[in-house]
Amino acid sequence: MRTRLTAGIAALLLLTQTVPASAAGPLKNSTNRYVGSAVAVQHLNAEADYKKVLTREFDSVTPENEMKWGVVEAVRGQYDWSGADAIVQYAKKTGKTVRGHTLVWHSQLPDWVAGLEAAELRGVVKDHIKTEAGRYRGKIRAWDVVNEAFNEDGTRRPTVFQEKLGDRYIADAFRWAHAADPKAKLYINDYNIEGLNPKSDATYELVKSLKRQGVPIHGVGIQGHLSLMYGFPSGMKENIARFAALGLDVAITEADVRIPLPVTPEKLDAQASYFGQVWDACHAVRKCVEFTTWGFTDRHSWVPDVFPGEGAACLFDENLRPKPAYARLNP
Repeated sequence: MRTRLTAGIAALLLLTQTVPASAAGPLKNSTNRYVGSAVAVQHLNAEADYKKVLTREFDSVTPENEMKWGVVEAVRGQYDWSGADAIVQYAKKTGKTVRGHTLVWHSQLPDWVAGLEAAELRGVVKDHIKTEAGRYRGKIRAWDVVNEAFNEDGTRRPTVFQEKLGDRYIADAFRWAHAADPKAKLYINDYNIEGLNPKSDATYELVKSLKRQGVPIHGVGIQGHLSLMYGFPSGMKENIARFAALGLDVAITEADVRIPLPVTPEKLDAQASYFGQVWDACHAVRKCVEFTTWGFTDRHSWVPDVFPGEGAACLFDENLRPKPAYARLNP
């Protein structure tokens, strides 16, 4: 069984809450979904407790930054694969799969890429995909090929790729990725497409069009960055089901649930409910094949730096103690 998320024994929680003893143990899941976490190589190398919990709890890992263009080729023609290689090697040693993240994204993009004219940019994007996906050929279970292509209203995000290469850049990226790594599952990935809304509608229409064209797209990645400041997305199960009905896999790729600070027991319970609803929506659809969180410990969460006044977004606290959300996923 691929899925395992075990704590060993119950532990003290934030604000003296505890996980009941019955919460410890393997997840009750026989549907062969991957359960993963984003991972940062510096923490993996420097923190034995971080590595221990990651190794024990998850069977899939996503490099948090180590495979992004701005890291692997910040200077044109000068490659740094050290972090990505280390995570791939860790995964192989511990029997985990790897989700590659991400090949084409407008953010964390080197300035030298953004400054290219259209004809050169097209060649550079093709070469980047060929080089990175080719380096890890046969070692990556799934790639986030194109990341965050839409605005909230469902229009195309005016990225350098969209503005200079036009609508075709997405289909091209998938074809190039498939040529470089034919066995990898290829995904489009985005945030705020959890429920039924204009952005998820646009994603649905895009992947339907790509499928009609014979483009090798295999799945939709739903990031799942949620906040208690907003209601739970409506129609999440139905949204996952409609993508699955196109013959696509669906993955929850970056789940976390932000809490408006300060943390209270009531907010932790509400967070657990949000995590549980995402988990349940995925498990309700057979072709939802993965549930990955964007990091697993509040010790290293990206949330406080990006969303001032919010935090505590992960399944484990700063001391790697499981929170009520963990118990909700591990009844």
